[in-house]
Amino acid sequence: MVATQLQAVRRQLGYKAEEVIRMLRQRAYSLDIPVMTAASLKTKLSVWENGHEQVSEPYQRLFRDVYGRTNEELGFPSADEDDQATELRTRLAVARTVDAATVEVFRQQVDNARHVDRRFGAVTLLDQLRSNIKQIESLLDYSTVSDHREALAGVLTEVSTLAGWNALDRNAYGQAWQHYERAKAAAREARSAPLLAHATAEQAFVLIDIGEVQQAAQQLAHARSIAEGVASPLLRSWLAAAHGEGLAAAGERDHALRAFDAADALLPQTPQDPALPFIFLGGSNLDRWRGNALAKLGEPDAIDQLTDVLARVPGEFTRARVGTLVDLAFAYAAAGDREAARHYAKQARRVASQIKSDRQLRRLGTLILPGSASDVA
Repeated sequence: MVATQLQAVRRQLGYKAEEVIRMLRQRAYSLDIPVMTAASLKTKLSVWENGHEQVSEPYQRLFRDVYGRTNEELGFPSADEDDQATELRTRLAVARTVDAATVEVFRQQVDNARHVDRRFGAVTLLDQLRSNIKQIESLLDYSTVSDHREALAGVLTEVSTLAGWNALDRNAYGQAWQHYERAKAAAREARSAPLLAHATAEQAFVLIDIGEVQQAAQQLAHARSIAEGVASPLLRSWLAAAHGEGLAAAGERDHALRAFDAADALLPQTPQDPALPFIFLGGSNLDRWRGNALAKLGEPDAIDQLTDVLARVPGEFTRARVGTLVDLAFAYAAAGDREAARHYAKQARRVASQIKSDRQLRRLGTLILPGSASDVA
């Protein structure tokens, strides 16, 4: 019987109490936060999980980081909001200070977060992104001047999609979905069809991960229709590749491969756009995406494609490297090569554990090695 939401989340993620204590202390050390000893934490964790005592700060922050969940999802009380007139006047006054420089500061914060995300994954970012979202939303909610509302909404879209992807990497499906819903609403506020198309497409990956593959393919097709005639070739290439992955997940081989052919045809010679800093299709990225689709489809070409890609994944793209290793493990398993599948699964598990990619660890948990109906890598 589950006593509290805190305990339920730990069990859902499959963590033992000893693992949680170690992660809490490691995260506290990285943040330079003093915490109690491991022995004391063991006692406290039992007290917290059984509901005998409320979790206090800084431990609420540490639990949010290591579990990738919000206060509400962990059963922590929400902070009280002062709704008096003085508080409202203060918020209105702060919102009036927003200018182009303010928007640029937020945009730079999101860009810096992307670099951290690529290298270290969601464990270091998710709570920070939620804090940024809350700050931007507050300014947007209390802004009475329209000059910078659209720009602020554009940044809110970008930070929300990044938070959505990080939440998905922690298997926090409900949280990820809500981040994408906010991203779509902010994109509409920003009057940006490209941003709306991108957020709509990324949200479809939540559907893929929970097995709603047909609905995901439909949503990805809708995202492409939003961008038609208004988005740059780079974004339309990305959307075609995303659609290809959704179609591959749904088992629609020919349509998936045609989508990737369309992505190749649309990809510009210089696959970079300052207006789309969240799109990475240069170098190995589009090839990696195609390799993932080939692996999903059980295509023999997947191994050669992914092996070539693995050698070209940039060093800072740690999460992308993990995904490629997982795809190779599945591709070799499909080809009947037990040892190669085990080799790549072992590498993937090590790196995924380092960056706490629960999404990739979950995928590895479903990998059945050749020669056995139950031997999981």
